[in-house]
Amino acid sequence: MDIKDKSLLRSEAYINGEWIKKETTFSVYNPYNQVKIAEVSDCTQVDTESAITAADHAFQIWSNYTANKRSRILQNWYKLIIENATDLAHILTIEQGKPLQEAIGEIKYGASYIEWFAEEAKRVYGDVIPGQSRKNRITVIKQPVGIVGAITPWNFPSAMITRKVAPALAAGCTVIVKPSEFTPLSALALAELSDRAGFPKGVINIVTTKDAASIGQSLTSNSKVKKISFTGSTPVGKIVLKQSADQIKKVTLELGGNAPFIVFADADIDAAVSGCYDSKFRNGGQTCVCTNRIFLHESIHNEFIEKFATKVKSIKTGYGLDKGVEIGPMINEDAVIKDINLIKDATNKGAKVIAGGMRKKGLFIEPTILCNIDSNMDIFSSEIFGPIAAIYKFNSESEVIEMANNTKYGLASYFYGRDYALIWRVAEALEFGMVGINTGLMSTVTAPFGGIKESGFGREGSKYGIDEYLNIKYMCWGGVE
Repeated sequence: MDIKDKSLLRSEAYINGEWIKKETTFSVYNPYNQVKIAEVSDCTQVDTESAITAADHAFQIWSNYTANKRSRILQNWYKLIIENATDLAHILTIEQGKPLQEAIGEIKYGASYIEWFAEEAKRVYGDVIPGQSRKNRITVIKQPVGIVGAITPWNFPSAMITRKVAPALAAGCTVIVKPSEFTPLSALALAELSDRAGFPKGVINIVTTKDAASIGQSLTSNSKVKKISFTGSTPVGKIVLKQSADQIKKVTLELGGNAPFIVFADADIDAAVSGCYDSKFRNGGQTCVCTNRIFLHESIHNEFIEKFATKVKSIKTGYGLDKGVEIGPMINEDAVIKDINLIKDATNKGAKVIAGGMRKKGLFIEPTILCNIDSNMDIFSSEIFGPIAAIYKFNSESEVIEMANNTKYGLASYFYGRDYALIWRVAEALEFGMVGINTGLMSTVTAPFGGIKESGFGREGSKYGIDEYLNIKYMCWGGVE
C-alpha cells in the first residue's frame, strides 16, 4: 500500500485515548481483488460500555472547555487531515473501492465539516426575551446534549464520520463512532490524527466490530448516551429509532433515497446529460443521493438517451488506484446480486438495455442504461445503489410530479429546465428534503443535508447542523423589580 505515514494504518479499536487490540478480529478486504488488507479488533458490548464510561468522564472536561479552545483543537485536526489527505485517500480507496481522485475529494469534503464547525463552535448563541412582567426576565442558553453515538456507513467512510463528529465536538459533546465493518480503517486513521490534534482522552472513541446489531443495541440502550446519529438503510434506521425511543433519545436519521432526475422540454440537454452522469455514477451509484429514476420529457427523450449513452459507454471501470478509472467495484457480492436481479426483473418486464446490463469479473457491473421502465418493475421502488440508470418518459408537469413523489423516500431530487415559473412550481411540489435545480451535485458543508418521509429527519452541515447536538434551556428570572 502506497502510504507515506504507515502509522495511519491502524487495526486496533480506539477507546479512551488508547489503542485496544483484541484477540478476536475480523478481516477487511479490498473489494477490487478480495485481498485481505487487515485484521481489525472485533469489539463487544463490554468494550462499548468502556467507551461510554470514557466518553462520560471526558464530557465533564470537554464540555467545560471554552468554545475557542474546542475550536482550536478542531482546527488542528482539520489541518492534519488536509496534510495527510493523499494517505487517507489511499486507505479509503483500498478498503472501499472508489477511484483515488474521488477519494481525495471525499477526504477534503469531510475535512471541510471540521473546519466549518470549528468556527460554528464560537457561534452557539442564546437569547434574551422580553419577560411576561416587570418582575421577570427570560434568558435562553444552549448546552451540549452529552454523549453521542454515531453509526456510519461504508460508502463515505471518512466524510460520514466528520459530518457527524465535527458538530458534536463543536457543541461540547463527546462521541463514540461505530464504523462499518467493511471500512473501519478510514475511521481509525481519523482517530490517529485526532490523537495528534490534542483532544482529551475519551472525547473521540472508535468501536470497531462485525457485530453491528449488538453494538448498536449497547449505544441505544445505555442511558448515558443522549443522542444517536445514524446513516444507513431505512429498515435499520427504523430499528435504531425504535430502540432509542425507550429513553426518548435525540436521534438524527439519514436513510435511503429514491431520487428523481427530471429533464423538462426546455432544458439545456448537454448540461442535463452532464449533471445526470455526475449524480448517477458518482461512487459507482453507491450513494443515498444518487439519481435513481430519470424522467425525460417525450420531446427530448431520444436526444438525451443518445448523448447519455455515448458518455456512459466511455466509462472506465477498474482498480481505484489505476490511472483514468472512473468507477471502482461494488462493495460486496450481495450488492452485485441485488442489482443484477433488478436488471433481470426490469428486462423480463419489457425494459430495454441501451448500455451495459451485464456483470463483469469480480464485484463489477457494467455501467447500465435501461429505458422503457415503468412503475411495475422492482427498480422503480428500490434504492438501486449501483451503476444503473433507469429511464422513464413523461409528457406533462403534473404527470412527472406525481411519478417523482410516488415513493416512500424523500431525500434528494433533481430537475433541469429554464422556465422560472415552472422551476418555482416544481421545486415547491417535489416532496424531498433537497432539490438540485440545473445541477447534479449539491452536497456542501454550507447547506443543510437531510430528508423527509422514510429518508429520515434531522440535518447535517450548515448553521443548522450544530443544533442537532444542543439542548435549549429556558431560564425564568423572578423578583427582578
